[in-house]
Amino acid sequence: MKKKIVKGLLRVFLTVAAVSGLFLLYVQFSYKKEFEVPETGIRSSRDAAVIARGRYLVMGPSHCWTCHAADGVTNVQNGTKLGLSGGLEIKLPFGTLYTPNITPDSATGIGSYSDEMLARAIRNSVKHDNTAMVPFMTFNTMSDQDISAIISYLRRIEPISHAVPENDLNILGKIVARFVLKPSQPTAPSYIAPDTTAEYGKYLAISVANCVGCHTQRGKTGEFIGKEFSGGYQMPVENGIFGTPNLTPDKETGILASWTVNDFIKRFETGAAFPNSPMPWKSFQSFTKNDLKALYYFFQSLEPVKNQVPRFTRAQAKSS
Repeated sequence: MKKKIVKGLLRVFLTVAAVSGLFLLYVQFSYKKEFEVPETGIRSSRDAAVIARGRYLVMGPSHCWTCHAADGVTNVQNGTKLGLSGGLEIKLPFGTLYTPNITPDSATGIGSYSDEMLARAIRNSVKHDNTAMVPFMTFNTMSDQDISAIISYLRRIEPISHAVPENDLNILGKIVARFVLKPSQPTAPSYIAPDTTAEYGKYLAISVANCVGCHTQRGKTGEFIGKEFSGGYQMPVENGIFGTPNLTPDKETGILASWTVNDFIKRFETGAAFPNSPMPWKSFQSFTKNDLKALYYFFQSLEPVKNQVPRFTRAQAKSS
């Protein structure tokens, strides 16, 4: 009887091992899943005004340099903002990612990529090899005009020869790539001309500066679980956890409730007040006053949400 039980368990074990092995082999050889997305039709421009708009977005509100510059995300308060040659190492549970070189170097950067390839990366989170990107970039709903401006600017910055390592995915990462990652396919947004309205402020807050991404509570897998812009996202920083503030006009817990538009503008001109703040203040100090007015009027138009957020929680010292 015992022998039969042992044999039965052994068969089950071998079956599970065989199925698991076949599954892992399948993942290993198929995780680079390719996708087709509609052509954007977005093209770069040589127009000086378009290029200037691109520079403003890349180095300011869209803070591209905080991930694509060597001292970007590691020095968001006073980084040099020089070079977009990539190589920033991002360690995650499913592997190590490296930000790409987005200078127009033909061998190691974007010089050999078409405008359409670059537009698809921004709009659809699809790489040049048609595989889906880990969606760190949050500019999928940016207007065609602003995507064109960004590409136009990147085409004209100094090429930097800097080979960046391939992303190193572990088996969990390959499973995610095979079964979870998909392109973003948003409805192409209508163009909103820059002005000081709340409507344009909403576009800046969601599609350009990604205020919503940090000022909304998230779950363990990154999904929004709180009211948009009500804060509470816990961001690990040196020596502790930084809680993002509530931007809704709640009189008790919203940090902007008692601010005037001039207070709001001055706050951005001042820059970082907390050394550990993960907010890219150096980039955001480039915001024009009109854009800041638009953001302010949008935040003031939101539904008030009561959500008291501790700004900084110091990490507990580990006992030896």
